[in-house]
Amino acid sequence: MDLSEKVLKNTRSAFIWTRILSVPFWGLINMLSIILYKDMHISPLQITAILALKPMSAIFAPYWSQFIYQRPDRVLSNLVLSNILRYVPFLFLPWMESSWLIIAAFGFYMMLYRGAIPAWMETFKCNLPEVARERVVSYGSTIDYCGAAVLPLILGTFLDGYEYAWRWMFPITALLGLASTWFLYRIPTMQAQKNAEMDAFEPGKILQEQLINPWKQSWQLLKERADFAHFQIGFMLGGAGLMVIQPALPIFFVDTLDLSYTKMLLAIGVCKGIGFALTSPVWTRLFRKWDIFYLSGIVTLLAALFPFFMISAQYHIFLLYVAYGLYGMMQAGSELSWHMSGPVFSKEKDSSLFSGINVLTVGIRGCIAPFFGALLFSWTNSTTVMLLGSLLCLLAARQLMNYSSSFEKESSVA
Repeated sequence: MDLSEKVLKNTRSAFIWTRILSVPFWGLINMLSIILYKDMHISPLQITAILALKPMSAIFAPYWSQFIYQRPDRVLSNLVLSNILRYVPFLFLPWMESSWLIIAAFGFYMMLYRGAIPAWMETFKCNLPEVARERVVSYGSTIDYCGAAVLPLILGTFLDGYEYAWRWMFPITALLGLASTWFLYRIPTMQAQKNAEMDAFEPGKILQEQLINPWKQSWQLLKERADFAHFQIGFMLGGAGLMVIQPALPIFFVDTLDLSYTKMLLAIGVCKGIGFALTSPVWTRLFRKWDIFYLSGIVTLLAALFPFFMISAQYHIFLLYVAYGLYGMMQAGSELSWHMSGPVFSKEKDSSLFSGINVLTVGIRGCIAPFFGALLFSWTNSTTVMLLGSLLCLLAARQLMNYSSSFEKESSVA
């Protein structure tokens, strides 16, 4: 086996094994707001805080990346340290009596999870041939959702059958996630270091400059690259549409639909996982055929349909499963276009800043959309909130598909 084959094999296996071992924990963490509402009776404000922290953590992720870039092995350090540190707080969850402390551990986890994304994308760009990148991302995402399609039947049984079983399930699954660190150590990083272009964290710089540097770099790039700015606007609107409905969902599941953990996990895990797994290979083929704007526009059109099926689930539970099957189909395309946008737009340059902006914009909309959704829900009802989410997704689809023809012309000229 020559060096290039070894680099490809080790990088691919590290990413896939990291995904496999993190699936049980990821399945639980995605249920945190529902678990705490059902068993610890947290307030609507705390539900909104959990849902907002998931995207808001992205605002702090670039500071983690910038801090870690002072190390000579910056990419490997990011992947390894973020993988270890994000699981550690959950090893102590059985002894956490404060729901706010659990919520803080969740925010810390999400910040480190998102902080590692630019390092993964740059590693793919440097260690994998172009034709293999989207395939590996698609495989990894499919593993997440296939695992989510199987595990809920097991997790739901424990959660419904044993009171507070989740307190011990979190540390057990966190240990599995920690075990994936061994595979990260095997990633060759020589090529990634050779192509590194981002400024390192310099201790001599004043704190103020370090705080504003990610924002300055991002703003400058968006001014220089109108195509990437248009992509961010579209994804901002579509992401906001999905985020704005999230605060209403835990209460909708528990109080309106009166679902058990097993039924919730069947919808959120199994149906979403099946939709994702069945369509992921299709999205990968379409990614090579369509430009990224057109593909993302189709994705957000599917997202606009999700709230309508959720509203209809009040009349027949089967429509809840249809809604999440559709959500899984949409997310398969969204994951691919979102993760691969950095390498697509950066071309021959370092993709870290492009991927970092993706993460940062998630944080920006996370500061606004969930809180606005919670406020609107307190004034109106779940139907109104979901209709607003659908409208924002439709606006996103229009923005992305309108720019598609312009992007094709620019690409052909280049």
